[in-house]
Amino acid sequence: MTYRILIVEDNEDNRRILRDLLRSAGFETFEAETGEAALTLVHQCAPDVILMDIQLPGLDGHDTTRLIKAQPELRHVPIIAVTSYALSGDELKAEAAGCDAYVTKPFSPRQLLAKVREYLPTGERRS
Repeated sequence: MTYRILIVEDNEDNRRILRDLLRSAGFETFEAETGEAALTLVHQCAPDVILMDIQLPGLDGHDTTRLIKAQPELRHVPIIAVTSYALSGDELKAEAAGCDAYVTKPFSPRQLLAKVREYLPTGERRS
């Protein structure tokens, strides 16, 4: 039984760190390097949680989040911003875009996993 996590991150090193952390914790991961790719992949992989970088090439994380949350069939999917943006007001901008939670880089692996688990669906797990 595995939960699916979509990682939206343009930096390969950051994707690898997230992928390794999440897979070692038993999650299935999918990756998108751009907001546009995430909009396509989110329908294919049906994630339980999305980890969203804010600073992306092209369509940024705020706009990508808005577009995902505007789709009725995806509105329920929790989106956790995982970003280096840590200035005053950045968390509010992410929340206004539709992010359910906010984690700043660099992050504690233990805290990030706890945040992901907090937003997992409580119903039936995938097999």
